[in-house]
Amino acid sequence: MTDTITAAASQSLLPTYARYPLTLVKGEGSWLWDDKGNKYLDFMSGIAVTNLGHAPKRIKEALVKQLDELWHVSNLFQIPNQADAAKLLTDNSCGDAVFFCNSGAEANEAAIKLTRRYQQLVAKNGRYEIITFEQSFHGRTLATLTATGQAKVKEGFAPLPEGFKTVPYNQIGALEEAVSDVTAAIMLELVQAEGGVHPADAAYIKQVVELCEREGILLIVDEIQTGIGRTGKLFAYEHYGIEPDIFTLAKGLGSGFPVGAMVAKEKLREGFTAGSHGSTFGGTPIATAVVKATLETIVGDGLSARAAEQGAYLIGQLREKLADAPFVQEVRGIGLIVGIQCAGPVANVLTEAQQRGLLVISAGPNVVRLLPNLLVTHEEIDEAVSLLAELLQASG
Repeated sequence: MTDTITAAASQSLLPTYARYPLTLVKGEGSWLWDDKGNKYLDFMSGIAVTNLGHAPKRIKEALVKQLDELWHVSNLFQIPNQADAAKLLTDNSCGDAVFFCNSGAEANEAAIKLTRRYQQLVAKNGRYEIITFEQSFHGRTLATLTATGQAKVKEGFAPLPEGFKTVPYNQIGALEEAVSDVTAAIMLELVQAEGGVHPADAAYIKQVVELCEREGILLIVDEIQTGIGRTGKLFAYEHYGIEPDIFTLAKGLGSGFPVGAMVAKEKLREGFTAGSHGSTFGGTPIATAVVKATLETIVGDGLSARAAEQGAYLIGQLREKLADAPFVQEVRGIGLIVGIQCAGPVANVLTEAQQRGLLVISAGPNVVRLLPNLLVTHEEIDEAVSLLAELLQASG
């Protein structure tokens, strides 16, 4: 057999993805190879998933060990890996209790459900509405796409669930005006990754926290793309000196293995009693073995701090090399999530970069997004920046 996908096989898939004409078959560290033997420098990381690079040895060893022992028993039984992974999360965060699931959308769905159930059955105030922000992205389930502040993901899915309100980002007046006596939570990303790599303003986040405390509103932070060391802290909320009531994780949490988590404060534990929520595959022995190994590696090896250092180097090099590029308007980001704002569409830049051995992704039509792994080297950064500078200098 060959790794190349046949045309007939492709026709068996629903066309939900605009796929590149590229079949990747092997990965190691920051590098990928296609079925023709071509080599690529990966600055996408599977969209912020392979934070430890491709096929990290320690994670592979933990996965293989668990595959030889036990795959699945369901959450009707005690699962030691799950408890250990949860303790690693709570020991290294402001959270106190964890719910494991399979994806970021499921983690955000759980956050929405916990918020409503806590407000209505524990706080007994009848609150149910979640306020989110324009250009946000929270998932593809009906509830999470409704929470998402982008019209394109909602097209054709009406009627959408009630109980969501969307306001402009980084504008406290608009947020205060949206709050009412049914507001249960404010849900936000501290870096709007899919929306263009826009970090939240620190003064604004302080105002949001004060508003939540004053009005008895829960704060949910979506860390699906920013968590697990990517921003230079284990979790992005640490940059802002805040403690959300709930934060959600996925992507880098499993180093490429599908897993998500919702982490909540102690007071919210009463909101999810036995039977109120669940997941057949959430927190399996396999998934949580990978979570344990990933967290132990990132925390134990200080990789969040390394991401901060490498991210500062990457942003510095980009700003230096692109300073006189007319097509480039701004380089922004935090840690190893970086956006290059351009004066026009960047689709051709992505295609040309791919053809020359560099994989990058967009964040909206006019932004090149860079998401290298946390172990990326200066040499790899230099190679990527050199090629991007050449392509962007010639664009526009």
